[in-house]
Amino acid sequence: MKRLLLVVPILLALAACDSDPLRREPLEPVTPQDPTVVPPVTPTDPDKPAEWEDAATAVRNMCAGWNLGNSLVANSGDLDNMWIEAYSDRKPATYETAWGQPVTTRALFHMFKEAGFNAIRIPVTWYPHMGKVTVTTYHADDGEWRGRWNPSTWTGYDIDPAWMARVKEVVDYVIDEGMYCILNVHHDTGAASTAWLVADEAGYKAAEARYQALWQQIADTFKDYGEKLLFESYNEMLDPYDSWCFASFATPARYDAAVAASAYQGINSYAKLFVETVRASGGNNAVRNLVVNTYGACSGDGTWNNHLKDPLSSLVLPEEPGHIAVEVHSYWEAVKFEEQKADIDRLFSNLDQYLVRRLGVPVIIGEWGGGEATDGETARFAGYFSQKAHDTGIAALMWMGLSSEADRAVPAWTMPLTKDAILKPYLQ
Repeated sequence: MKRLLLVVPILLALAACDSDPLRREPLEPVTPQDPTVVPPVTPTDPDKPAEWEDAATAVRNMCAGWNLGNSLVANSGDLDNMWIEAYSDRKPATYETAWGQPVTTRALFHMFKEAGFNAIRIPVTWYPHMGKVTVTTYHADDGEWRGRWNPSTWTGYDIDPAWMARVKEVVDYVIDEGMYCILNVHHDTGAASTAWLVADEAGYKAAEARYQALWQQIADTFKDYGEKLLFESYNEMLDPYDSWCFASFATPARYDAAVAASAYQGINSYAKLFVETVRASGGNNAVRNLVVNTYGACSGDGTWNNHLKDPLSSLVLPEEPGHIAVEVHSYWEAVKFEEQKADIDRLFSNLDQYLVRRLGVPVIIGEWGGGEATDGETARFAGYFSQKAHDTGIAALMWMGLSSEADRAVPAWTMPLTKDAILKPYLQ
């Protein structure tokens, strides 16, 4: 980034990835050696543009993106250690730094914007900051007992005001840099015993009221924000067996049609409730671009089982195309990049066939990465993956990696070669 030859391409990328005439002028670069220097935060402009862009336009304009991973998602993750009292003396900063990341600053996002990135996904885990809960047991049909949160035993749906204020502050950092921001519900789903959003019909009925209350509060807080803020319904929601790849994969028989049907029905019910709740909140939320994920955020990749495409083919849009996008996640092994090229090609072809063409919606790869690998190994893989996303009009937001732990506090790049490789398709 310090080489003079990179200045012109970067400026061209910024122009190509951000055509918003209301965008603020870029701030002066932050001195890397002084972590206390942060650009002043300007008020978020709540005014709605004359014409609100549709989801397809927003996805095209996002260009390359990144996830603020392991910051606002931190949680206990299991029943033995979980912090049940939401209203406690544990401040937002305690959670934000619990998983090894520093307190987030606007300077971090300014660095990403200056480099050429135009989208930031902010994963947020909400359950430690909502009311109180009693732990019960959950019985799976395979006869195993596991601890689960039972939403019907929770007292109070209110989000801790201090937590909501901090989430809003971080969102403002991104918006005030002129970038797109995707705000989601994260580790409230998944395989941990604390996950309370479960993909099946019974799980949906148990969580329905609380899930609706959660999105009512989020939607109301951000209802006046402009078109660069998108809401993402839920993260990687799994069936009662915590099946990855496709619903019911973790059952004893490896596939149970009834379990799978219930899981996909649950996903579609959550997606519908999410959209209806946000739209009903009014303001700009009536036309805000919203994102729904497939079951488990599964991408349908692979050929080893006939049910791998089910998460794609079973998704039902909660509203007509226009202001809705679909998200999947995609993880690979960068060290096996040469072996996986054909598989990566097939991934993008499947997304086009099963989502873009079948549903008529744009696609976001909300998380992607290359596993444990060096910066150089990851760069080769990431460059190819980013080029495919660029060429197919899919927005791809890399998970973590690019700037992590101590480097975020500077801020500085942890993987500069990978950063350059990701941006290259957008600089040409």
